[in-house]
Amino acid sequence: MNAPVNPLQQTKQLGQSIWLDNLSRTLIHEGGLKKLIAEDGISGVTSNPAIFFNAISKSPYYHRDVERLKAANTPAEPLYESLVIPDIQAACDLMRDEYDRTQGRDGYVSLEVSPALAHDAAGTLAAGLRLKAAVQRKNLLIKVPATPAGLIAIEELIAQGCSVNVTLMFSLAHVDGVAQAYLRGLQRLIDSGGDPRVVKSVASLFLSRVDTLVDKQLDSLGGDALKLRGKAGVALAKLAYRAYQKTFQSDAFTKFATHGAMPQTMLWASTGTKNPAYSDVLYVESLIGPQTINTVPDATLAAFRDHGKATATLETGMSDAEVHFNALAKAGIDMRQVGETLQAEGVVLFEQAFDQLLKLLA
Repeated sequence: MNAPVNPLQQTKQLGQSIWLDNLSRTLIHEGGLKKLIAEDGISGVTSNPAIFFNAISKSPYYHRDVERLKAANTPAEPLYESLVIPDIQAACDLMRDEYDRTQGRDGYVSLEVSPALAHDAAGTLAAGLRLKAAVQRKNLLIKVPATPAGLIAIEELIAQGCSVNVTLMFSLAHVDGVAQAYLRGLQRLIDSGGDPRVVKSVASLFLSRVDTLVDKQLDSLGGDALKLRGKAGVALAKLAYRAYQKTFQSDAFTKFATHGAMPQTMLWASTGTKNPAYSDVLYVESLIGPQTINTVPDATLAAFRDHGKATATLETGMSDAEVHFNALAKAGIDMRQVGETLQAEGVVLFEQAFDQLLKLLA
């Protein structure tokens, strides 16, 4: 009897990478991450302060190092970095085969700069370069928010040959701003004689949080507006992918590609469904397409493995996505403002998670 086909592996065959939105020493030391790579084709890892708070507070593999570093009176933030940098290095090493096989197009691990720097371009740049030097892995992505200050830092990091995962994107305006920052950085890197072939950037668009806020606004309107609920996140991703194609699959990008530069890759983030009325694989099944990434939390990964269907869906329904955005606008929903609100909230949430983490380690 043939073994059932793994939809995660099928998704990879359709050109989309599945990354894990989680990391801990338990996953590394007990072989969980290695198994996910081998059996499910997981080809990248994303992390953030909330993920590391959960890891450090629950996994027994940190206790000895925490006690040792506290005994040495190590301040909380350097202590945190001393704990997580080895985890990032170990994950990078596990992903290195994929990185080599794809010639640097996949197989990355993300490490976020301090959320306290979200509005500090110079501080973000310095932290990003310092973390890159500390990790010393080619397949590291420095994670930077798409705030106005973050865009300045992203351009500079790219110009200095540092690979970047841009986080906290919630709108088409964010998608465009991040793409332009990447292109400016590439141009500066090339102009200075740098090698763009070693630079990777992914643009992480958050989805479920968009539906949560838009649905709340639609609920307050009532009537026909209620029919629009639960569709904004997927529509946003489809329109963002169309914008990606216009920017990176056009003649305008040729001047960069001739130097070996890679297109920035769209990454679907916040893909765990928050509303139980919606499918638990909504933000995976609806957005499968080539040259994209979906980073999934453990529960969504398990759900898609169990009952997900892998078919090429990302490029279908583009006109429906546009119609939906127009209907939202007609109903009075300002999607650009939704994006700004969610980004501001996201920065606060990441800052709170980081503060909680530092208190744990103080």
